[in-house]
Amino acid sequence: MDKTTASPLPALFVSHGSPMLALEPGTTGPFLQRLGRGIDRRFGRPRAIVAVSPHTAARAPVVLGSAVHHAVHDFGGFPEALYRLQYSPPGAPELAPRVRGLLAGGGIESTASDDAGLDHGIWSVLRFAWPEADIPVLPIALAPGQPPAAQWALGAALAPLLHEGVLVLGSGSATHNLGLIFAAARPAADAAEMAESRAFREWVADRVAAGDHDALLDYRARAPHAALMHPSDEHWLPFYIAAGAGGRGAPGVAGVLGVAGVRLHDAVTYGCLGTDAYAFGDGAAALGEALGGAT
Repeated sequence: MDKTTASPLPALFVSHGSPMLALEPGTTGPFLQRLGRGIDRRFGRPRAIVAVSPHTAARAPVVLGSAVHHAVHDFGGFPEALYRLQYSPPGAPELAPRVRGLLAGGGIESTASDDAGLDHGIWSVLRFAWPEADIPVLPIALAPGQPPAAQWALGAALAPLLHEGVLVLGSGSATHNLGLIFAAARPAADAAEMAESRAFREWVADRVAAGDHDALLDYRARAPHAALMHPSDEHWLPFYIAAGAGGRGAPGVAGVLGVAGVRLHDAVTYGCLGTDAYAFGDGAAALGEALGGAT
């Protein structure tokens, strides 16, 4: 699994929004379908996917090396049809030692588990991108108590995988304040976007395009309406894992993102739940071109 490929994959951050993505895809479901096809055409089908989502969490990273997975319905109060959906790809237990070795090489302690199951932040996305469920998946439990810089370092440790045909995928949400959605006057799925949400998402897009590592890591202090758009960090932290996997250099070094990241998808639902997607690394620009630019 450590064979080097000539054309490295990009690292991806995608927004899964809410579990209802699986039943109400909006513009994000079709984008994810194009994303899977675009990666297959431009880079070849990934050998495996290393995936991180806030819905599988631990105090420190855990590498979940089960031989087979299934969809975990880790939510309540949704339509019955959602609980009937399944997604059962193979696991990647043979990749787990490689991943743990890379993390150790980056000074990151991890543990191993043979627990099976993909949380909805992973399966709801992959079900659109690769509905055949034939690509092995290796989840890593997110450590939400660790700051953006630590998540970036974890992603950076995984960067060699992109040259080995392994996709690094962070799934979260570009903005994530469910209190705004489940308020007394719940917005419609196609409601006009709040100005605060747009300002935050455009700030991120601008900083990614500029390769501004320092500002992105300090988003709580520098991004407009950061606390409103992310009352807690967990749905935003997978962004830093993807950026770290596709980046170069170290904090404080100019141009640390290497090839600037590319926003692949620009969308929002319920007026405040951003579903943006980004690609990072040497393959980011090529993927953006394959998909026809940001949507």
